[in-house]
Amino acid sequence: MMPNMEEQDPQKQAPLPPPSSQKQTNWLETLAQLGLGETVARLGAKILTFLVILLVIWMMKTFYIDQQPGSQVNAQEEEASPTPAVALASLRYETNAPTAGISRQTDIHTIIPSRPRTEVTTYIVQKGDTITSIAEQFNLHPRTILNSNAFTVMADNPHNLFVDQEVYILPVDGVYWQWQAGENLNRWAELFQVKVEDIVNYPANKLDPVTLGSYDNPNIKPGTMLIIPNGYRVPNARGDVFVGVTRTSPATSRVQGSGACESVSDGAVGLGVFIWPADKHYLSGYDWNPDVGHRGIDIAGDTGEPVYAVDYGVIVYAGWNEWGYGNMVMVDHGNGWQSLYAHLNSINVFCGGSVLQGSVIGTVGSTGNSSGSHLHFELMHSQYSKVNPWLYLPPP
Repeated sequence: MMPNMEEQDPQKQAPLPPPSSQKQTNWLETLAQLGLGETVARLGAKILTFLVILLVIWMMKTFYIDQQPGSQVNAQEEEASPTPAVALASLRYETNAPTAGISRQTDIHTIIPSRPRTEVTTYIVQKGDTITSIAEQFNLHPRTILNSNAFTVMADNPHNLFVDQEVYILPVDGVYWQWQAGENLNRWAELFQVKVEDIVNYPANKLDPVTLGSYDNPNIKPGTMLIIPNGYRVPNARGDVFVGVTRTSPATSRVQGSGACESVSDGAVGLGVFIWPADKHYLSGYDWNPDVGHRGIDIAGDTGEPVYAVDYGVIVYAGWNEWGYGNMVMVDHGNGWQSLYAHLNSINVFCGGSVLQGSVIGTVGSTGNSSGSHLHFELMHSQYSKVNPWLYLPPP
């Protein structure tokens, strides 16, 4: 029996691993013995994953560049046509292009453009309102409010404004006036300083030029209210009758009310230099504004605060006034100047009495046509009529 050659020949045993493989195995065994085998395996997996991602990105980028619209088509169009193709990007962002598409963006808010008013509306006066504050609410000139209501109880006196009163509000600055029988439209235009066509063609007036007839005797129903756009009318300021009320002729103020004095003897003469008539030196209501018939200033004050004579003089009016001023005092200073104090709560002087500069002649109130306590103060001169008090009172 022949011996087993494989068992006896050591050279016939299992082949040994190559040196490099053996070294790698020894290296891995060493890491495993050190407890780093699992960590190295995880790190290797992450590196491999990162390389795979980079490969995928590169392949996708190459694929999509090759498939971009125009990469091959544009090249073919350039060969077929000498006219250069227009880039798609330029069409997308060319906002001025006449063939621009409709935006897909949805706007849930509907923007309604503001439309100018053309008709006359009304407003109910609230506490604290003035001609000026009402005009500001409707973006109108204060004169327009006065001229729109001159035929009502307001007349031409802004102090006739009262709470709950209904006032007319024009759609534009101008005059609101009532047509009377026998009037001349050309004269109307001249009176209100506008062109006659401005009145005839204004839509809210609803005048038909065909049926209107002659402007000298137009076919307009008496009592019709018409808007005179941009018209101007000088108010009839009844307060101007106070100018010239001196100690030598006090009876001229009798038409103003029961406070008129009958006769006044000579008395103190003013210096022509004025002090403030109240403790407060700022406004609480109307300012000087002849356009709305307000020829004075409304000085702030609480009910019962003192009112002072601005200069030496003689009392030529002390009592009630019928034209909206309420309790009123007027002082003649004997040098051409007169001063007026209105809406007083109480009066501390009497007709013909002399007063010193700074004397208390009454107290602040809200009598007459007044929306709150204040002192209505006026300065006037027999030569210059009523003047702006701000120009003559000391700086506040």
